[in-house]
Amino acid sequence: MFNRLINPIISYSFFLFGARGTGKTTFLTHFFRERNPFWINLLEPAEEDLFLRKPDELSARLENVRAGTWVVIDEVQKAPKLLNIVHHLIETKKLKFALTGSSARRLKQKGVNLLAGRAFTNYAFPLTHVELENAFSLIDVLQWGTLPKVFELTEPEARNAYLRSYSLNYVTTEIQAEQWVRKIEPFRKFLPIAAQMNGKILNYAKIAREVGVDTTTIISYFDILEDTLLGFRLDAFHESLRKRQTLKPKFYFFDLGLKRALEQTLTVPLLPQTFAFGSAFEHFVICEVMRLNAYYARDFSFSYLRTKDNVELDLIIDRPGRSRVFLEIKSSESVGREDSRSLDALTKGLDVKALLISRDPNRKKMGHVDCLHWQEGISEIFSS
Repeated sequence: MFNRLINPIISYSFFLFGARGTGKTTFLTHFFRERNPFWINLLEPAEEDLFLRKPDELSARLENVRAGTWVVIDEVQKAPKLLNIVHHLIETKKLKFALTGSSARRLKQKGVNLLAGRAFTNYAFPLTHVELENAFSLIDVLQWGTLPKVFELTEPEARNAYLRSYSLNYVTTEIQAEQWVRKIEPFRKFLPIAAQMNGKILNYAKIAREVGVDTTTIISYFDILEDTLLGFRLDAFHESLRKRQTLKPKFYFFDLGLKRALEQTLTVPLLPQTFAFGSAFEHFVICEVMRLNAYYARDFSFSYLRTKDNVELDLIIDRPGRSRVFLEIKSSESVGREDSRSLDALTKGLDVKALLISRDPNRKKMGHVDCLHWQEGISEIFSS
């Protein structure tokens, strides 16, 4: 059991959102180990069917439960009308609820009661390097990702089988079962293409031609991946938030192992000093920063930059009340002037923090660019 950075406030009801396999149930089992909560698991077909037909069954089950008792409802989006009952029980019986789910936006789209501020929102992600501690291996993380189940499996063949099963059974079957898409085959065809486009500027029209659907459908497919917390878009930077909406975003899957499973490259070794290794390292760093921002509740916002001269910057981080970070990510074990030249020129004269992070263990200063090992760099981004 890893020490998770998930940190719900114990005196208040809360949601815990996250994709399947991120360890929500395991975390809550450990979190409530001394509190003996009343547990309802909607992943059990009989329970799901019962509460879909009779949401008032929840009130009947909790009739004799005393005030202050914790009630866990796993995958509450499977019976969303329960949230009206939950709201009532919070108000009348003073019960406290821990509610897990894989899509907050899906619940909102169904127009259900999200408890009007009576429950705080938390997120569960694949494991971070901070949580993994001594179990962290960069090569393994780039190869297999950090879904918790991966660390229970020691053989490459077992990890391969798990990730392939995850990508097939969850990403497609679950989405079909939830009726996110009308036709599953175009969506299946879309997924490996989306994985190949990971970290690249999205050309929706080109992807649409490859899949054989219209552009609007492709945009909806990426919306589905975001709604199910399987990935996130990274908008292009512009000082005007309105103009950011018109620029093409990038997309990143939430886990490196899932991305490699979808593009069927799990058996291909990731070798340092290759393009694939560099892309995976960039993906890893960006995912780490996104996850830690949520866990540390920093409210940072993120974008990438591509200039009219085609100079590209991996990440721009807006930190409320602090200097903006212009971040360049390199996978090299030794960085030099050539690696920092574009970032140095791009940020010259700007009141920003120019940061280059890499696998180089030596701290360096090149022009006004700080060059740090990636762990030190990520720590500095979040330091007070």
